[in-house]
Amino acid sequence: MGNHQEIDSALVPYRILDLTEGGGMIGARILGDLGADVIKIESPGGSPSRIAPYYKDIPHPEKSLFWFAYNTNKRGITLDISKVDGQEIFKRLVKSADVVMESFEPGYMNQLGLGYTDLSKIKPDLIMTSITPFGQSGPKAHYKGSDLTAWASGGYLYICGDPDRPPVWISFPHAALHAGAEAAAGTMTALWHRRKTGGDGQQVDVSMQECVIACNFNTPEMWDLNKVDFTRFSKGLHVGTQGVRVNAVWECKDGHTVLICQGGVQPFINSMNELVNWMASEGMAEDWLKEMDWEKDYDASKLTQDAVDRVENAVQRFLITKTKKELYQEGALKRRILIGPINTTKDIWEDSQLHSRDFWVPVKHPELGVTVAYPGPFIKLSESQIKYRRRAPLIGEHNIEVYENELGLSREDLAVLKRDMII
Repeated sequence: MGNHQEIDSALVPYRILDLTEGGGMIGARILGDLGADVIKIESPGGSPSRIAPYYKDIPHPEKSLFWFAYNTNKRGITLDISKVDGQEIFKRLVKSADVVMESFEPGYMNQLGLGYTDLSKIKPDLIMTSITPFGQSGPKAHYKGSDLTAWASGGYLYICGDPDRPPVWISFPHAALHAGAEAAAGTMTALWHRRKTGGDGQQVDVSMQECVIACNFNTPEMWDLNKVDFTRFSKGLHVGTQGVRVNAVWECKDGHTVLICQGGVQPFINSMNELVNWMASEGMAEDWLKEMDWEKDYDASKLTQDAVDRVENAVQRFLITKTKKELYQEGALKRRILIGPINTTKDIWEDSQLHSRDFWVPVKHPELGVTVAYPGPFIKLSESQIKYRRRAPLIGEHNIEVYENELGLSREDLAVLKRDMII
């Protein structure tokens, strides 16, 4: 056995000051999950990110499920950095911090005297991670942005939806989440660089647009290499050279399932043979389907749309008679058909695989009088545990802990700062 010393958490030595909002808050949350001491800083009245949905649909800033999701493992203080006194307090906090994460418009922190150049004079090895719609430079740097405009400008919106209709926006805002995740990765890279160089700080510039482009997989390359403008295909796939569209998402008795009817090569040949055998055993496969040679007759290079539509209509009539559970247990597990359920939120909650890995983590919310189940950590580490040490902070919950115990401010100081709406 190796002589490995167990480390409680991967980023225990580091302190993060989190000024981000929206989905970008997930970046500091990731670092907090890995053990960093993250101090979430919000305005005295509460963050604008304390938004719906709310716990039990009760509109209240302390019951924002959005806030809960992206601020676990953070301490919370209130501070108005737009005021001079607030700026001075922030500078004092920076002296003991390793990272500042923010999502203001480019130049805003500079206007306050809190930009990277200013703060690096206070803490030369500081890392400042900035998340903006289009980055810190360029002709669009100061453009306003939203999740929708980020998806659109990054090209991802163009490939979502049906080919005969305008593009559609995916249902839950994701662009800022991708940016936040990339911000966490960029921050850790900068921390590693600082460690390797003996103390070099730097600014990490995260563009939501560029993060979305990275999500497009091979779509941009299709144009660059083949001069093919990728088109939407809804719930199907394009196969062969004739632009034939095959279905991938199917209706079943209680929802939807994934199945690709394809031949030509393995393992698709065996999968389709088994599917037809199952259909035939229940009297739902016509002779022409039972006689299909899935290697020769359904080769993608020779397929026509009429042939595909004929097969898929027959398959759909069969699938609609089965539940997701039947299709998975009988079809996928027993018959080895390449088919799988499309899980709803309820399905994910009940998934035996996730429960076997203790994915759902109970987090106590004393103020609500309940324990809430959270999705588990994004990774499992064999040598350093990821723990949910605390639920998302209440407004100003750790003001005394940080300002009095760590900065040395008196209760009288805090009373004056609170009166003046600095904290």
